[in-house]
Amino acid sequence: MTPLQFEHQYQEEWSRLEQMLADVLRPKGGKYVDRNKVDGERLAALYRRACEHLALARARAYPTYLLDRLERLTSDAHQAIYQHRGVGLGRIKDFLAFELPRAVRQQAVYVWIAAAAFIVPTIVIGWLVHARPELVLSVVDAQTASGFEQMYSPDAESIGRLRTASTDWAMFGYYIRNNITVSFQCFAGGLFAGLGSLFFLAFNGAYGGAIGGYLVERGMASTFFSFVATHSAFELTAIVLSGAAGLRIGHAVLAPKRQTRVQALVTACRESIVIVYGFIIMLLIAAAIEAFWSSARWLPLPVKYTVAAACWTAVLGYFLFQGRRAS
Repeated sequence: MTPLQFEHQYQEEWSRLEQMLADVLRPKGGKYVDRNKVDGERLAALYRRACEHLALARARAYPTYLLDRLERLTSDAHQAIYQHRGVGLGRIKDFLAFELPRAVRQQAVYVWIAAAAFIVPTIVIGWLVHARPELVLSVVDAQTASGFEQMYSPDAESIGRLRTASTDWAMFGYYIRNNITVSFQCFAGGLFAGLGSLFFLAFNGAYGGAIGGYLVERGMASTFFSFVATHSAFELTAIVLSGAAGLRIGHAVLAPKRQTRVQALVTACRESIVIVYGFIIMLLIAAAIEAFWSSARWLPLPVKYTVAAACWTAVLGYFLFQGRRAS
């Protein structure tokens, strides 16, 4: 394909991207006006296409004027999509109201795969251990299983608390460290062609299912479910999202398309960074609820379950519907 044929074939896409960027950026200074005026999904798709075209033009040693146009176009698009507009309340509001739920819906395929990889082992292993409690020793040792029984015993002063942690603040720090560790494993495992993400999702699902099935069989269903019901809306969703971000990276490693693997990996990381920020926020919320609410014995069970139902409804509704009109 000659440079003229190449330019003619993709001229319409480039012009459309230039027009959309003009709606987002001021003519001078590169300052943002209003990103909600344009279709964010379409802008991102055109940006990815322009990156592919730039890589092709470089590989084929096309004329400088063509490379300059594509480099300028991709640079402006990158600025419009990824560059921060400050760290004020307005920026945070835009992130939570539009960018995060929109990014999750854009990565819906990876989210559903991650959810299946996490939920299926949870249910299967939980059912097996409930039917045959001795199978829990295939997942944890006897001492650990006994420790969980003490933590969720109806006689425990605070549900789910480690014997070595005497305050809510100590548990808050422990939960943050634990949650961040699990989610980072699910996310970083994507570098291994996505297999690491799938493994950690399945492993953590199986682990949680085994503990849950064992405690329910031991007659501790009320303490266990009243403890996990509320904060799990944020914690489990965050783990699934971290796995989804890892799968996006793994897909880029496996199928870079017209980009080099390094370029595809950079693009995938840029597309996933919004979700990374999102699941970190959700893990902090989950840790706070887990330390200060879930462990409380003085709260009536109906109150805990009502709040838990509200949290699950809010989280699922947020990712399904929030920001759709702006899109």
